[in-house]
Amino acid sequence: MRSRVMRVAARLWLCAAMSLLASAPVFAMQAVPDPTPPGSVQIDKAPRDPDFGVSTRHPGLQRHVEMYQWTRAGDGYVLAWRGARVDSSGFAPGHDNPKAMPLREREWHAVVRVDGKPVPDAIIAGLGDWTGFRPNFSALPGNMSATFQPEGDGLGSADNPLTPQVGDLRVTWRAFVLPPLADRLVLRNGEWAPRATTGPVVADAGPPPAGQPPRSSRWLFSSGAGVVLLIVVVAAMRRRRRKPAD
Repeated sequence: MRSRVMRVAARLWLCAAMSLLASAPVFAMQAVPDPTPPGSVQIDKAPRDPDFGVSTRHPGLQRHVEMYQWTRAGDGYVLAWRGARVDSSGFAPGHDNPKAMPLREREWHAVVRVDGKPVPDAIIAGLGDWTGFRPNFSALPGNMSATFQPEGDGLGSADNPLTPQVGDLRVTWRAFVLPPLADRLVLRNGEWAPRATTGPVVADAGPPPAGQPPRSSRWLFSSGAGVVLLIVVVAAMRRRRRKPAD
């Protein structure tokens, strides 16, 4: 009777050991989460065009202004949208352009921080791209709403967008959009610098805290403890079987 009880107890210990062994890697990985990789981007202040109330959540905002003007075309003249004033002082009569652009192009930039540290503007300029977007004109000031109306992805001053007149304006906006930065930057002497790579980049989680083994080693330690416990239990069962029954 006693040997039967011991056999049952040994089986229970074996099941517990196997369960512990199977779950050991999971426990090890859950207990020590990986550090957050670099790449948490913060914008100090959202860029905003105060004249039109247009803003973006991206680090850069650009206003692009075009004016409908006379331009030379071979031996004649044509009307076209141009982003800068065309000097018509030498044009034939009846082809005069306004003396100045009534609205100028502008850009606004915000300070970009990654994990709380500012990224130099020169680095940011090489990472992002200017992308057109259609703003929400709900904050358009009254004086601008009296002059402009929605046209395409922006605003236009023409009474009829299909038949603009000389001097009419067309305004659009672009945002400076950044890609994910986790794999593109590296800290050097406490400052962000471009990460030079020639292939796929693997985020560096950095060394483990002092006195703490790497996660792979902790996994081996945990699973190794389970293996040792399993061997001890199996050996105990074998010794019990060799003993004569009471």
